[in-house]
Amino acid sequence: MRKQDVDYSLYLVTDSTAAILGDKDICHVVEAALKGGVTCVQYRDKKSETGALIETARKLHAVTQKYHVPLLINDRVDVAQAVECEGVHIGQDDMALATARKSLGPDAIIGVTVSTIEELDTACRGGADYVGIGTVYATPTKDDTKHIIGVEGVQRMLFYLSSSKFKVKSVCIGGINAANASDVMWQSMAKEKSLDGIAVVSAIVAAADPEAAAKSLRRLVKTPPAFATHVHAEEQYRSAEILELVPEIIKAVHEKKPLSHNMTNLVVQNLAANVALNVGASPIMANYGEEAKDLAALGGALVVNMGTVTPEGLENYLKALKAYNEAGQPVVFDPVGAGATDVRRSATKRILGAGYIDVIKGNQSEIVSCTPAGAKLQQRGVDSGPTSTDLDVARLSGVVRDLATLRKNIVVMTGTTDYVSNGKTVYAVGNGHEYLGMVTGTGCCLGTTVSAMVAAYPQDKLAATLAGLLHYEIAAELAAERDDVRGPGTFVPAFLDELYRIRLATVQGDLAWLKRANIWVVT
Repeated sequence: MRKQDVDYSLYLVTDSTAAILGDKDICHVVEAALKGGVTCVQYRDKKSETGALIETARKLHAVTQKYHVPLLINDRVDVAQAVECEGVHIGQDDMALATARKSLGPDAIIGVTVSTIEELDTACRGGADYVGIGTVYATPTKDDTKHIIGVEGVQRMLFYLSSSKFKVKSVCIGGINAANASDVMWQSMAKEKSLDGIAVVSAIVAAADPEAAAKSLRRLVKTPPAFATHVHAEEQYRSAEILELVPEIIKAVHEKKPLSHNMTNLVVQNLAANVALNVGASPIMANYGEEAKDLAALGGALVVNMGTVTPEGLENYLKALKAYNEAGQPVVFDPVGAGATDVRRSATKRILGAGYIDVIKGNQSEIVSCTPAGAKLQQRGVDSGPTSTDLDVARLSGVVRDLATLRKNIVVMTGTTDYVSNGKTVYAVGNGHEYLGMVTGTGCCLGTTVSAMVAAYPQDKLAATLAGLLHYEIAAELAAERDDVRGPGTFVPAFLDELYRIRLATVQGDLAWLKRANIWVVT
């Protein structure tokens, strides 16, 4: 087998410890896994003597050769040479890559474990054939883990590979199992570069039926998760084309009355529920994660509003995110105050790493805090954000586009001018009114509005998000201009009225309100 033809899609790493292998025979486990679809095997045993390692490796190689699958030895070049197998895998604390290459020659497969961009760059420049990216999640098979990088860390590595000249293949490792295999494979794609496979240990080795476990994992690797059903690269619309879709989307909300499941703080709940009703959705304020599975089955969308962060609340968010992802229903995330405290930065990272988010909506500071480079920035409070003098249009639109590309979703950055992107095109919206910034919860309720739109029109979440933004902000303008509005206090009931009036007018074919739309393509 030529090393460039190796299939890394389901890469098995063995573990001979009693806690993982039990009393099973390692050769029997590997053969069963190969029958189930494993495409590459790494023999890892850090405790046995050299003679025992060679003996077991020879037996394993006889098995893998029968299935035309390469066998790699963890760390031990001498063992690989003794059994004449296909190559080795080395970690950061093992033998140097150059030494291993010199010993094994150009045709051997050599993989390297990497957890940082610096380690990845070194491995690529050193001639690694593939890299094992991790640790993605905490795992019981290794207690010396230096880095838990999450899906976001995998994405950063893939961004590097997609932008570089290196043609190095990649697998991810660390806590990968049947519950997350499909999600990790799909979410980790960056630009045009995706993972070549997943590496698993206990998910197969510890399984009662290794063959069945391998078959299941193989199928999951090849199958997009449920939430990817309506995720695609939306068209790069001109502004006029977006405006043509807006009435159709608002009518869809009116007709379908989609559920808007809001997980938010008590301060916002009443206003969010009223906003949902007036744009045509059916609201429920439910912060208990155990309810999410039943609610997700109703075909609506979830809004995770990080207004109040507690350990219990965070766990409820994660349960709900998982339930909506499994049901294939949209999720809107509002990372309120994401950069204000270490607690909020950590919570934001956990939420973003725990599942797929269809729409991220926040002010400038919050959106910047969601990016890899902005994760350590200090934000003053939940309402703070840079002004236009702090970040110019090119930088703002670049942040929004890059985050949308990284997350494969829609990103909304609110401000005097709002920026929206699907990773391809950046749109600016100049509607709205200053009163929206003077009433608690109006920013959060924009997420509620967007959730209704993407739930009713999931086939194009970019257009749905922009429709929600225009509906919401033009309603604010109309409300502020009314004779009965004298300030923020009288603005709120008028604002709810205008949300309702825009919906009914649109259903009846009156689109005069839409002439106020101020939307343009930035890049």
